[in-house]
Amino acid sequence: MTVLSLSLLELNEQVKESVKLAFSKAVWVRAEISELHENAAGHAYWELIEKEENTDRIIAKTKGNCWAFTYRMLKSYFENSTGEQLKTGLKVLISCTVEYHELYGISLNIKDIDPSFTLGDMARRRMEIIRRLQDDGVFDMNKEVPLSVTPQRIAIISSATAAGYGDFMDQLANNSGGYAFYTKLFPAVMQGEQTVNSIIQALDKIYTHQDKFDAVVIIRGGGATAELSSFDNYDLAFNCTQFPLPIITGIGHQRDESILDLVAHTRAKTPTAVAEFLINNMEEAAEKLAEVQHYILSLVEGRMQEENHRLQKILIQFPHLVSTQTRRKKETINLLQHKLSNNLRHLLTTKKNSLALMEKEVILSSPDVLLKKGYSLTLKNGKMVKSISQLKQGDNITTRLIDGEVKSIVK
Repeated sequence: MTVLSLSLLELNEQVKESVKLAFSKAVWVRAEISELHENAAGHAYWELIEKEENTDRIIAKTKGNCWAFTYRMLKSYFENSTGEQLKTGLKVLISCTVEYHELYGISLNIKDIDPSFTLGDMARRRMEIIRRLQDDGVFDMNKEVPLSVTPQRIAIISSATAAGYGDFMDQLANNSGGYAFYTKLFPAVMQGEQTVNSIIQALDKIYTHQDKFDAVVIIRGGGATAELSSFDNYDLAFNCTQFPLPIITGIGHQRDESILDLVAHTRAKTPTAVAEFLINNMEEAAEKLAEVQHYILSLVEGRMQEENHRLQKILIQFPHLVSTQTRRKKETINLLQHKLSNNLRHLLTTKKNSLALMEKEVILSSPDVLLKKGYSLTLKNGKMVKSISQLKQGDNITTRLIDGEVKSIVK
């Protein structure tokens, strides 16, 4: 039995013809870029995939080619429209012709790209990150960290060779107010795939010395806007929201704010704008200090004027006050003298009367007075005898009369 057979080449040629007939015109295809390589000639080789909606399982894969002339135009158009670099991980909508090669199989020849599709996907992912941060309750945390009234100790995250870093340092050093700033650079990659991890590592280093700084400045400046997607990263934003120092961003772009800008304490458009912000804070603090000094001086001057007026008033009134006080003191002294004189006279009279009474009593109680009245005094051994019990037989006694004494013996 004869079996009809085809050589592999014949089969592939038929498949090629079928593909050519089925896809005679370009088609629009939705896919995710998993690999993208550009060779020295400028040709770009893509690997396109599709993942299952709720998982990361790859359910379709194919190769794509974009020749140099087309790729240069598409890349410029896409990056200018989206502010995003063509790279792996992006979801794209591409116009392509489907081709089949006998040796290399099926591939897509990319002719055009729709930036709005990628923008929509980027916006969706951006909103998902913002909602996630809000749901986690951390979105505004860094904004609530108090910024020093005089932020002078600044930790800087930037590339040491970035023009923006140099502009920032020049602006701080040459400020018109002559304010001194202490700065410390924590180098980081500011574009490309290493950006997120590099900035987070710099934040970790600053965290170990947080007491030495007033704020953290993340500045980029210059560079292509297509490199800004790193600042729309959840992990980077989350680390910034949790940071204990206020974070000030100057990414150096004019388009919509990045998620890092949204969660930072303060956002400025450029590194020099960040420097101006810090200098303005110092100027405002200096102005407030000057106002306080002026207020204190006004209070002191006002108080001194009040005290001077009071002193002048006292000086004017002093002679009268002294005269009045002197007169009152004299009146008081005279009154006291009068009272003292009266008291002394009264005391002397009282004492004189008392002495007279005492003298009279002494006179009346004198033995001579009694003797004159016919009384006599009996003495024994020179002591008055008041009772017969004081005497016994044989005692010698003396009887005193007004005109003499009589010696007797008791029988």
